[in-house]
Amino acid sequence: MENSRCKAFIECVNCGSIKAAADLMGYTPSAVSQLITAFEKELGLKLFVRTQKGVELTSEGYELVPYVRSYLAREQEIYQFASELRGVTTGKITIATYPSVATTWLPEIVRRFKNDYPGIQFRIMESIREDIFELLDQNEADMGFLAWADPMPYEWIPLTEENIIAAVPQDHPLASASSFHVKECEKHDFILGSWGHELEILNLLEKRKVHPEIKYTTYDTPATLALVRMGLGVSLVNELSAQFWNEDLVKLPLDPPASVTFGIAVNSLEHMTSAAKKFKEYAVAYFAE
Repeated sequence: MENSRCKAFIECVNCGSIKAAADLMGYTPSAVSQLITAFEKELGLKLFVRTQKGVELTSEGYELVPYVRSYLAREQEIYQFASELRGVTTGKITIATYPSVATTWLPEIVRRFKNDYPGIQFRIMESIREDIFELLDQNEADMGFLAWADPMPYEWIPLTEENIIAAVPQDHPLASASSFHVKECEKHDFILGSWGHELEILNLLEKRKVHPEIKYTTYDTPATLALVRMGLGVSLVNELSAQFWNEDLVKLPLDPPASVTFGIAVNSLEHMTSAAKKFKEYAVAYFAE
């Protein structure tokens, strides 16, 4: 199987257009079209349907995507391992992570790593849990930095604990309280991130047998806290994601306390690229300090 055909296939999937894929690959649209046609003949499958807007995957093409991504990832692993043996580390690390991690811990870990391995390129993709899982499933990310919550269908490396706190408006009746009992969530309009699927918070509420009325759902914590600041409700968030938000809202510790474990999720520790394995070691060392 020729990797140029596989790469052309994946770029067309990513771009939805043969012309856009050709521009990224430095090929002509005709050359990319020929690669796709040759790939379809090799596999005996129709992979794309041509439309006026570009190309769309057939059902067979859609099912093939994760396998081709995995094939290309293994190829990259071979080259990175060969670089390791030569003593020259090259390659690319793709990390899917919460926005809060991308703006707090991750830059310092990347800085330390780049000081020792300047040849490595980084791609950092800020996502919510569902998107991180999809990026891992599609082999588009080498690892995901996120909080533990059941289910966790990947191999897991725990890193650190973060408290879960309550965020309430500045003029809220409980703003001057020393803590926030989780049961209070049922008495106020509730705001939940991750489009209403923030599992670490939902699991906590279920464990405490608390069933708030979810009035607003958001993509990520900044939007959640912006709604809290406007007096539209209360929310529970991890302390890391709220650390830069201190105006016009009050952050209270939970009663009883609760926390989440942040860590790294990977499809397979054994099959991580050499560069990704080394970066994992730097992340673990950072939190061991």
